Amino acid sequence: MERSKKRVQLWKKAIVHFSLCFVMGFFTGFAPTGKTSSPAFSTIMQKYAPEPVETFQPEIKIQAKTNVDRSLVDETETLQEPSATMVDDKELERAKSVDIDEEKEPKLTPKRLVIIVTPTNKRDKFQNVFLRRLANTIKLVSPPLLWIVVEGKSDSDEVSRILRKTGIMYRHLVFKENFTDPEAELDHQRNVALKHIEQHRLSGIVHFAGLSNVYDLGFFDELRDIEYVKFSFFLSHFDIS
Repeated sequence: MERSKKRVQLWKKAIVHFSLCFVMGFFTGFAPTGKTSSPAFSTIMQKYAPEPVETFQPEIKIQAKTNVDRSLVDETETLQEPSATMVDDKELERAKSVDIDEEKEPKLTPKRLVIIVTPTNKRDKFQNVFLRRLANTIKLVSPPLLWIVVEGKSDSDEVSRILRKTGIMYRHLVFKENFTDPEAELDHQRNVALKHIEQHRLSGIVHFAGLSNVYDLGFFDELRDIEYVKFSFFLSHFDIS
């Protein structure tokens, strides 16, 4: 009986303690967060409040860690962002390298125009053969090149068909005058070509190439190296008035 009574008393104390804690928790939920106005409530809280437990706060370790991280961040920032002097030095080096490359590259100068004047005569039996042979030679000359072919008026268009098939930039000139002297006819053909060059203001080196002539390709390269030619040579040999 005594044991049962003690058990009942323990259960009663536990129920009272539980109910008291429940009521305290219920009212603390509605209580303001500021200072409590009731002294009895504060004494009850102090009485049944749990004992404080000491906690270890590693403030020093955290501070040291943050310092190390910050130093690492600063180092990475300095590595990623070079100074202005370094950038300027790199730009100067690049500019110097570009200037050196430009000096190494040869300056390209445009080639001068070569104007080849070829008089033809329909009385020549091998006119078409010589014309094709000369065309094959001129075709190998590097441009710019202009081929001027001069002939007398005739019913045959064989010369025109040969010139169209060569693939060379050409001009076909035809004159109407009749000549009995071959030398006079040759001079007239050259004058016709020179007048055409003067009227169209063609600037270049003029060379009179006969149909029977044979050439080395280096000859045309040497023609482009000519800087000055006295025009009085043409005036003394041909009448271009």
